[in-house]
Amino acid sequence: MSEPADLVAEIERLGEKLGLARASINRRFIGQERVVELVLSALLSGGHALLVGLPGLGKTLLVDTLSTVMGLSSSRIQFTPDLMPADILGSEVLETAADGSRAFRFIPGPVFCQLLMADEINRASPRTQSALLQAMQEKEVTVAGVHHPLGRPFHVLATQNPIEQEGTYPLPEAQLDRFLVQIDVEYPDRATERDILLATTGASMAEAHAVFTPDELITAQEIVRRMPVGESVLELILDLVRACRPGEAESASIANEALAWGPGPRAAQALMLTARARALINGRLAPSVEDVLAMARPVLTHRMALNFAARARGETLASVIASVAAQVSGQAEAAE
Repeated sequence: MSEPADLVAEIERLGEKLGLARASINRRFIGQERVVELVLSALLSGGHALLVGLPGLGKTLLVDTLSTVMGLSSSRIQFTPDLMPADILGSEVLETAADGSRAFRFIPGPVFCQLLMADEINRASPRTQSALLQAMQEKEVTVAGVHHPLGRPFHVLATQNPIEQEGTYPLPEAQLDRFLVQIDVEYPDRATERDILLATTGASMAEAHAVFTPDELITAQEIVRRMPVGESVLELILDLVRACRPGEAESASIANEALAWGPGPRAAQALMLTARARALINGRLAPSVEDVLAMARPVLTHRMALNFAARARGETLASVIASVAAQVSGQAEAAE
């Protein structure tokens, strides 16, 4: 077969496997189809995700289930104000050998895993948060001047409580930008909550099973990057990201009125990758305009900020992104 035909076959096989993975996840993490889709999109794109939601909405259960289904080794760190960088990265200890000689030995911390859950990441001090920054971006850590590479794949799924801010340290913009997507985990609807009650309060709970291996996930990430992207989708990504930058020639009017700053080029990269991943998850061979618009909010929300006037008017980033997306997609349709 030619290379395009090979790619089509690979995408189709991967789509079937992802369907099995979603089914396995949904046996334990019930009813949150959108959240599952976004987390899988982040993993397939090779990135990290920030889960924002109130306690008790299943964020920890989701990460535990994902580690099982994707075949990844996992660690969990509960971020607290007294957490130190060494508690994440590891430390060197001085050991005495049987012959009396002494040498330092590095003891790896919990960051040396394939899927790291950073629970309530904004409760740790900026110094500790920064210790995770190198790991997220460079896929390595430095202790006592020695570089220690992390394994592949490596993903961070961090959680934040959007309500309780007392005693927290908001993540700096540089670290927020390292998260590929921000996923808002909301209350389930009544039917979903009924299913959760029935499934989780009995004598036993449904079990998830492994569908992927780490090597298969890496292969899937490579396939995502090989998926073709149409010119109209590429132009829409550029139009959308550039329209969200206040004070620029291509800015949307609402961006100039409501935003203090907008997304950088990393947002466009994230949109390109996650739109491909979403198309793959939904059994399509290439991303569409619908995929870009569906991923706009989770990709852009944490890369923008409202100005004081917009906050005073009660506007939200979600509404601004929706307005810009509607304007940009409408202009694209009119141009066609």
